[in-house]
Amino acid sequence: MCSYKNSLILEGFVICLVLGLVRVSGAEKVEYEAFECRKHSAVLTDFGGKGDGVTSNTAAFKAAIANLSKLASDGGAQLIVPPGKWLTGSLNLTSYFTLYIHKDAVLLASQDESEYPLIDPLPSYGNAAGKRFAGLIFGTNLENVVVTGGNGTIDGQGEIWWKKFKSHKLKNARPALIEIMNSTIVQITNLTMINSPSSHVHPTYSKGVVIESLTIIAPTDSPNTVGINPDSCEDMRIVGCYVVSGDDCIAVKSGLDQYGIKYDKPTESLAIRRLTCTSPNSAAIALGSEMSGGIQDVRADGVHAVNCQAAVRIETAPGRGGYVKEVYFRNVTLDAVKYAFWLTAANGSHPDEGFDRKALPEVKNITLMNMVGKNVSMVGNLAGIAGDPFIGICISNVTVEMAAEKKKSPWNCSDVSGISSGVSPKACDLLPEKREECFYPPIWQMMQIDWIHFETCST
Repeated sequence: MCSYKNSLILEGFVICLVLGLVRVSGAEKVEYEAFECRKHSAVLTDFGGKGDGVTSNTAAFKAAIANLSKLASDGGAQLIVPPGKWLTGSLNLTSYFTLYIHKDAVLLASQDESEYPLIDPLPSYGNAAGKRFAGLIFGTNLENVVVTGGNGTIDGQGEIWWKKFKSHKLKNARPALIEIMNSTIVQITNLTMINSPSSHVHPTYSKGVVIESLTIIAPTDSPNTVGINPDSCEDMRIVGCYVVSGDDCIAVKSGLDQYGIKYDKPTESLAIRRLTCTSPNSAAIALGSEMSGGIQDVRADGVHAVNCQAAVRIETAPGRGGYVKEVYFRNVTLDAVKYAFWLTAANGSHPDEGFDRKALPEVKNITLMNMVGKNVSMVGNLAGIAGDPFIGICISNVTVEMAAEKKKSPWNCSDVSGISSGVSPKACDLLPEKREECFYPPIWQMMQIDWIHFETCST
């Protein structure tokens, strides 16, 4: 029975309208922050959803979103996932829509491949990999969409997918937990995400993306379970996230080889703040190696890397083309990290033989400043390309305590140029001491995404 002040009947379903305070299953009001509050509201149980952890709710989600999408032009709608365990396959979001996952709710990803539609490969990566499974929470060509909660959980139940992948039993690429494509004004906040089949959050070809207060956890030996994967996105911020992963905690990309060059959609204007990462086999923040569309104006401030292969990795290769430039890191702390700063052009992976071996990447104007660390194996492993050096590297105010068992020099540099200032252990000769602080964009040059603020909404 609907306990709201008014209701709307669409196609036999009762949809409760928010004209005042709305309550979830008779519980107290729950407040949350979002770009925009919605005028209308419904609960998944209004559409036959069952939170028993066994019953598939794919049809219930589909019916709910289809009906609520009709309210986009009338203030939009929110769908509340109440306490319980809600098994579902892929669900396709709509515009002017909020998916709210209650703090005591668990969204369980179906392990049945048939619950995930097959979609086309990303054009910036070519067709070699063929079709791929749509994400658990998926959407394309959307405007103003929010996925949030009271730190509710999305459980990808990825182990069966990892086993199939390792045994080469999958014919298609695994789904992400959240994948939003070709969209504008996207919010993903206040969630716990665990055990994705592949990447946990994969925004692609989108603009105006805010990702905040996510806890992302997967086994450190799980394959390709990237935490957050910005891919050819513009105006984006990632704030206050905690990630434990079998791959990079944040992997910034923009397409691969000739396909990324042709698609020509960079990742640019990306802010990363207050990231904590554990990834023994990968990086806290990685740029590339898929960077053929370009990566520009990335600002990372407040990165804590614990037990990582690298704190910062910039990776490319001959044949990639594209660029990585105007990239800034500051206030970085390290504990048990192999490489503090790893810059490499040695990635030899290509989608096919159609790439242009003469397409050399441009890497320049990279800042790393205000770093402290302990138990580090190598401060800098920086290797550009002969005849195509990586230039404008600036490293300042860095103090690192080397690991007791370290066997190599703290620095290895080739085909790079730049300066250093106040770095211990002393930087390599290709980064001579200049006694000047590296540049980091001042606050008055803040990104457009940081002008976006939340308002307080309620369930």
